[in-house]
Amino acid sequence: MAAGTSNYWEDLRKQARQLENELDLKLVSFSKLCTSYSHGSTRDGRRDRYSSDTTPLLNGSSQDRMFETMAIEIEQLLARLTGVNDKMAEYTNSAGVPSLNAALMHTLQRHRDILQDYTHEFHKTKANFVAIRERENLMGSVRKDIESYKSGSGVNNRRTELFLKEHDHLRNSDRLIEETISIAMATKENMTSQRGMLKSIHSKMNTLANRFPAVNSLIQRINLRKRRDSLILGGVIGICTILLLLYAFH
Repeated sequence: MAAGTSNYWEDLRKQARQLENELDLKLVSFSKLCTSYSHGSTRDGRRDRYSSDTTPLLNGSSQDRMFETMAIEIEQLLARLTGVNDKMAEYTNSAGVPSLNAALMHTLQRHRDILQDYTHEFHKTKANFVAIRERENLMGSVRKDIESYKSGSGVNNRRTELFLKEHDHLRNSDRLIEETISIAMATKENMTSQRGMLKSIHSKMNTLANRFPAVNSLIQRINLRKRRDSLILGGVIGICTILLLLYAFH
């Protein structure tokens, strides 16, 4: 009976040590997953700009799935180890092993401490992972909002630039029109002045022609040439005015 109970105890201890070893490995991998998620997510912005950067082993969605899988596996191992510890506690409270009760309680307490440490480490790592994931999701949302704002600002800046260019073009057109009108007014004043001078000269020439009939034919030829020159000058001025108006509204 003693040998049977001893074998049962050793079998429980063997199961406990095996589960503790598996938990230790799982928790190390779980902690590395959390660390890689943090480091990988901080490179998201740079990875978008520099495609030649070192690519993380897993992207965010794959890490999330692995996190859930590993969390379930660790929780199952903790539950199994808790069950083994409960069986060990029941064994130490049985009536068949009073002489070994103190040693068994010491061993059981050590396994319970290990289980408590693993449980605490698991919950701490899990909480850190969830906090990092929530923070990165929030930062990703903020980055999207910033990019959307920049895109909208870029469109607005482009529209504003086009409006300013159109405004400058209209101002230049107005300035050219004002200059053209000023030139036309000055030309009109000069032509009016020349017209008065021509009338005065014509009056004097008529007076001379009446006094000297022989000069009448010469005066007529001179008048015809002046009239032709006036027509040519008026045509040149009109063509220049039209060209300036066409250039201003082009």
